[in-house]
Amino acid sequence: MVKKYIVRLTGEERKRLQAVVSKGRASAQKIRRAQVLLKVDADGPRWTDEQAADAFGIRTNTVADIRQRFVEEGLERALERKQLDEPPRGRKLDGAGEARLIAMACGEPPEGRARWTLRLLAGQLVELAIVDGISHETVRQTLKKTS
Repeated sequence: MVKKYIVRLTGEERKRLQAVVSKGRASAQKIRRAQVLLKVDADGPRWTDEQAADAFGIRTNTVADIRQRFVEEGLERALERKQLDEPPRGRKLDGAGEARLIAMACGEPPEGRARWTLRLLAGQLVELAIVDGISHETVRQTLKKTS
């Protein structure tokens, strides 16, 4: 299989990676990524992805991802953790929804209640179709954030 991303380290990059590995003060993941880059270097040992994966106890795809990130984004990005563009889940309440929640919480509680509970507020948000569904914990975090 022809490699699409070929790692060719300069002398300065190689020294920097060897320093990361030998000092041992970085995170374990960063040290492992540095070791992988040193081993898959086309001008060095030229290990295959499978050899590196077996040696370091990681998946072959992980080695390929490290290669790709090095070639496309450089040494710094290859050593660091991959940054997500967006959080894994979107926010349930936008600014307008938060404003409605706060107004509700500061207003009069429902008939027969002395005060609002988190579950009552969550139910009311769903009932008024502000959100499709929301947990009382999300309501708590939103109210805590706004104090």
